[in-house]
Amino acid sequence: MLRIAPLLLLCLLMAISFFYSHAWLLLCAGLALFLFGMQCLEDGLRLLAGGKLEQWLARSTQTPLKSLFFGIGATMLLQSSTLVSLLTIAFISTGLIGLAGGIAILFGANLGTTSGIWLLALAGQNVSLSALALPLLVFGVLAGFSGERGKALGRVLLGVGFLFLGIEEIKQGFSGLTEGFDPLRWHVPGLLGVLLYCLVGLLLTVVLQSSHASLMLTLAALAAGQLSLEQGLAIAIGSNVGTTVTAVLAALGGSRAGQRLALVHVLFNLGTALLALALLRPLAWLVQWLTTWLGLGANPLIELAMFHSLFNGMGVLLFWPWQARLAGLLERLLPEVAEPAVLITELHPAREQLTHARYLDDTVLASAETAAQAVAQELQHMARLSFEVICHALYLPVAQLRSEHVDEQILQGRSDTRGLDAEQLYRRHVKGVHAELLDFMSRLDVPLDSQHQRFWTACQVAALQLVDAVKDAKHLQKNLAHYLEQGPTVPRQAYLDLRRHLLLVLRELRQLGMSELPDAQWEEQLQQLDERAADFDMAFRQRLFVEVRERHLSGLQASSLMNDLGYASRITQSLRNVLLLAQGDDSKLLRGLRSLLAEEGPLIALD
Repeated sequence: MLRIAPLLLLCLLMAISFFYSHAWLLLCAGLALFLFGMQCLEDGLRLLAGGKLEQWLARSTQTPLKSLFFGIGATMLLQSSTLVSLLTIAFISTGLIGLAGGIAILFGANLGTTSGIWLLALAGQNVSLSALALPLLVFGVLAGFSGERGKALGRVLLGVGFLFLGIEEIKQGFSGLTEGFDPLRWHVPGLLGVLLYCLVGLLLTVVLQSSHASLMLTLAALAAGQLSLEQGLAIAIGSNVGTTVTAVLAALGGSRAGQRLALVHVLFNLGTALLALALLRPLAWLVQWLTTWLGLGANPLIELAMFHSLFNGMGVLLFWPWQARLAGLLERLLPEVAEPAVLITELHPAREQLTHARYLDDTVLASAETAAQAVAQELQHMARLSFEVICHALYLPVAQLRSEHVDEQILQGRSDTRGLDAEQLYRRHVKGVHAELLDFMSRLDVPLDSQHQRFWTACQVAALQLVDAVKDAKHLQKNLAHYLEQGPTVPRQAYLDLRRHLLLVLRELRQLGMSELPDAQWEEQLQQLDERAADFDMAFRQRLFVEVRERHLSGLQASSLMNDLGYASRITQSLRNVLLLAQGDDSKLLRGLRSLLAEEGPLIALD
């Protein structure tokens, strides 16, 4: 209610203001149509591009110049420098491109965003666009009934149509407001006035989440005579700085790499803004001279667009020679947070904390490629947690997974007296991560090709298999704890053998995950593991029948051991199924799932 109440109050106040001013209503309606048109255009172009935009981005960082041109082209296509910036942050956050390439893309995005301002300025205020808007809306709706590509094209047509309608409504609204209000009467002279209008441009862009929308309002105000050229140029400078806010907010909780690029974005836009402010008068004179020289007359709309291109181009020229040094400086100022060898060091209920997902940053949802990379990283995190919990369920130190030799003294030892309850470990360290992973995957709303769809399904299966392995370990722990506390008995020895078998299986599975053998040899090793597991299973069952017949085991004890053998077999089967998810598929994404069980370093340890 605390969040909804201010919004409802704002809506009520706006509704009252609409009643008193029809021109104000037209202006707000035009702005709403313009923003909705931008959203439709962006969605449609992304659907038409499919995964090609991500593929182009992945290939665009071979040289700084290619990255620059990608930034220009992508922003001209999508008409959203913010989207291109978020997409670049996502790729950097998941390690798919480097920081230097991301910086060059960012420079290109700032140049590319000027294309939209030129289109708006060239449309002018004397050309009616409503005659074009209505047919575009009709064709856009019709195209939506002709398949997925048709829907994407329809969204583009609808976006352009709503943009045209919005521009018309904004023009009419400003024309009406001019009759009763003249902001030039409140003109603040000198540097203070310039800074004031820079702040107006910044706030408009932050509120509207679109520099195009704020500059469209500026163009309309210039055409209606409500702003001087100098004020319009100051608003353009402020709107450029305002575009950094979304990128900064998106990167705050993300990876170090994303935070570095967001900081570059801020430094570039602030540096460019300061340069433009320092040269405001010379640049204003230059654009006026250029428009006259080109025969465009004293057209403030063209002058604003030209100024926007000039100061962004100057910013790129200023920062371009320093991009490599800037990347190095930011890597030193914002170093990667070292992944801890021990994530959780205390198991006392009074101080327990839940483990959360580590790689599921919302910024990577901008792309199927980056979202897939984040999910793969989080699955590795979840696999490490699952192995840790299974080890603790067996009362074995995690170091035994990586040691060269199995420590028989540890294997013969009693259960830990500190109460390592696998149920609690599962709830604290695995269940929450699994839930967050599923929630993250459900929120991906971008087109997926067949390869990514297979990967998405495989990841869901892998997560479920890891959870099943941990749950089976929970059940196994109950009887294991009971018999490990006893003296030398036949049941205790059977549980010790079962524990040794599971430890060896876990070690072999991790080794297979780290192995880079050719497919034929890798499959042969997996088959040998399966055969050894089957041989152990058969020998263990036969041994139980012999011990029952010789009265060394009771039927109840044999029943418990049979059940726990089943849990051990299901743990093995679940974990090997994770490795097999990439079997028979040559896609790089799915092949990467083989290494899910191979990440080094314990995450849960005793204090």
